[in-house]
Amino acid sequence: MRDMKLRVLAAILFAGGLALCLYKVNVFGLPLSPGQDEEVWTVQARIAFKGSGKPAKVQFSVPNTMPGFVTLDEDFISGNYGLATETKRENRWANWAVRRANGPQTLYYRISVARDDNSNELLGAAPPFPQAPYYPEPYNSAIKAILDDVRSESADIATYTRELLIQLNADKPNENVELLRDRANNDEAWVYEISEVLKGARIPNRIVYGLELTESVSNTQLKPWLQVHNGRSWLSFNPLTGEPGLPENFLVWRIGEGPLVWIDGAGAAEVTFSAARNYREIIDIARKRAERLDSYLVEASLFNLPLETQNVYRVLMMVPLGALLVVILRNVVGLRTFGTFMPVLIALAFRETQLFMGIVLFSLIVAIGLAIRFYLDRLMLLLVPRLASVLTIVVIMMIIISIVSNQFGASRTLSVALFPMVILAMTIERMSIVWEELGAGDALTEGAGSLFTAILGYLLMTNPTLNHLFFVFPELLFCLLAITLLFGRYTGYRLTELWRFRAALKFERPEQNS
Repeated sequence: MRDMKLRVLAAILFAGGLALCLYKVNVFGLPLSPGQDEEVWTVQARIAFKGSGKPAKVQFSVPNTMPGFVTLDEDFISGNYGLATETKRENRWANWAVRRANGPQTLYYRISVARDDNSNELLGAAPPFPQAPYYPEPYNSAIKAILDDVRSESADIATYTRELLIQLNADKPNENVELLRDRANNDEAWVYEISEVLKGARIPNRIVYGLELTESVSNTQLKPWLQVHNGRSWLSFNPLTGEPGLPENFLVWRIGEGPLVWIDGAGAAEVTFSAARNYREIIDIARKRAERLDSYLVEASLFNLPLETQNVYRVLMMVPLGALLVVILRNVVGLRTFGTFMPVLIALAFRETQLFMGIVLFSLIVAIGLAIRFYLDRLMLLLVPRLASVLTIVVIMMIIISIVSNQFGASRTLSVALFPMVILAMTIERMSIVWEELGAGDALTEGAGSLFTAILGYLLMTNPTLNHLFFVFPELLFCLLAITLLFGRYTGYRLTELWRFRAALKFERPEQNS
């Protein structure tokens, strides 16, 4: 009877989740695989400040000319603030105003953009040749010496600019460059110094600010980029390396110097940017169809959550899939692991460290920790102090690995801190106990099983198609739940047991008497 109830419940969950998924595909047109439609990026700017109880005016720079992108949607989320937009030369500004601003205030600007290969140039009128600025000594002599060196090694404005950037950002700069570097305390100030040096050569230039759109961007700031005019068009350069061109998926936010936000009648503002790649244009179409059908399924989508929350759920949605993998490997295959969900957590850490480096770091920390744990046995410590000691040792090893890696320039190993240290400590403790009670063979077998499960979990949880399916169709979690419940009543042989008792399956029939 209990088996029947479980099967009925699992069937209902599986059928419900699958039916909801197919309904969204057939009725709303949502894709079952990523990459079928054009990428759409949703970028959000958050402006936070504290009102003083007086009238407040906020002026914020918003995108105007965006090479390589076209605007699909734009939203100003400002509550009871009045809003007006205006364009001044290359930039566009959003002007908010309110009669009385009390306490913490938050304004949002959100824009959805898509790639547009027909607009790859950042347009703008040809500027006049700038006048050489006044440089006080000893900077005047240093800048002239740098410009003379660059002039002899270049042929035009493009090569001149690139050679200048290479010299100014050299790993071993001369005394003139070091003098200029001492004046800049951050990247933005350094780009401004480079712009002033270019003006000394009477080269028209400007600074553009933008966001480099990646898989997910949270709480970041605009990056400065350098442009020079060669008499025909604007040429872009990385101000820190000299590489020509804008980065791929670089969204230009504003052009020129000056403040990003200006406030009158309130305290200073803090601006942060977030971005996510999604299928917002498909969701918009689905929403219109849902309105005609009086359906709210698309409105209850993960795409409607804040971008920071979306980025979190892109990772969390894959955890149940990793857990199902552990269930299959332990209950059906018979693979032995340390703990139930430890391999899933290690697989999540592999997402940041990458697979090969993650395996090396995990094996190294567990091996060293196991050796130290055996030494602690000689001290006859109680259980809780021993676990606390192992945890402290794991943290110390993480710090040492990060410091040594930084010295050798291995930036990937700096993400060792992403490993769940409590899980590592418990793995070391559990492995040492198995080693003492059952021997080294069993301990190494369970350790290898845990690592193998984590590797499979990483490959499964980073699959782009599965990531897309579970984020766009979260109802598939009901299907996962149904499968997991069915495995909860599995009482058959494990595959490893069939191999273990293979000798009992091989027998010869007694020969019949003729």
